[in-house]
Amino acid sequence: MKVERVINNNVISVIQPDGSELVVMGKGIGFKKKTGDEVEKERIEKIFSLENKQTSENFKMLLREVPMDLMDVVEEIIHYAKNILGKKLNENIYVSLTDHINFAMERHKIGAEIKNALLWEIKQLYKEEFSVGLKALEHIKEKFQIELPEDEAGFIAIHIINAEMNEDVANTMNITKFIQQIINIVKYHFNVEFKEESLNYFRFITHLKFFAQRVFNGTHYENNDDYLYIMVKQKHKEAAMCTEKIKSFIKKEYNHDLTNEEMLYLTIHIERVVNR
Repeated sequence: MKVERVINNNVISVIQPDGSELVVMGKGIGFKKKTGDEVEKERIEKIFSLENKQTSENFKMLLREVPMDLMDVVEEIIHYAKNILGKKLNENIYVSLTDHINFAMERHKIGAEIKNALLWEIKQLYKEEFSVGLKALEHIKEKFQIELPEDEAGFIAIHIINAEMNEDVANTMNITKFIQQIINIVKYHFNVEFKEESLNYFRFITHLKFFAQRVFNGTHYENNDDYLYIMVKQKHKEAAMCTEKIKSFIKKEYNHDLTNEEMLYLTIHIERVVNR
């Protein structure tokens, strides 16, 4: 294994025989090294393999600015998240989460905290991801003796959700707000409080996540057969009326027209979450 590029004293990159690049970390592994030198294997502490070239470049640039201790913590958080959630995370989380936590700690040191305007929604809609965020704060406190506020657990949760859904952070925040707006319409229409631990509520939220993605990406379910929607609308009239309210709201606020196919699935999920 030979050095391809020295990023700093503790980080280098190497090229594998198949042409792919690895980012290798270890204390002093890049000290006085140059391209073509043999890598001291006994100094290797961590190896990262990022498939996306731009993500890999961003990661290498970031590693010039952040301490190795922080990368240890971020890797622990990501590993914990994958185990708890049982989901694949977009590799860009190594860049986005590292950058966010590094900046959050810098802000904390000078007393410049940022409030998370969607903290309540994140707690309600993404309980597992938020629990990972809280665990991340414990890791940070233990490693750096820095106690970040609960708002940061919400921000960390958003980065994890972003990695699950392959969205950027701004879009994930918009999606979170959108989901809460739809939930409120349903709650006020039926004058109900949901059983948030129920399977049907979980299904409803999952449907809304992907529904919101389509709204913000301007895509649709497409189906020219309206027969099933007409049947469901007749059978579940109140849920269908609620869906019509949602349709009007989305058109007004987001300038997005719902297809009958989308209204069909939305009506079915509303009927389930309200009446089962």
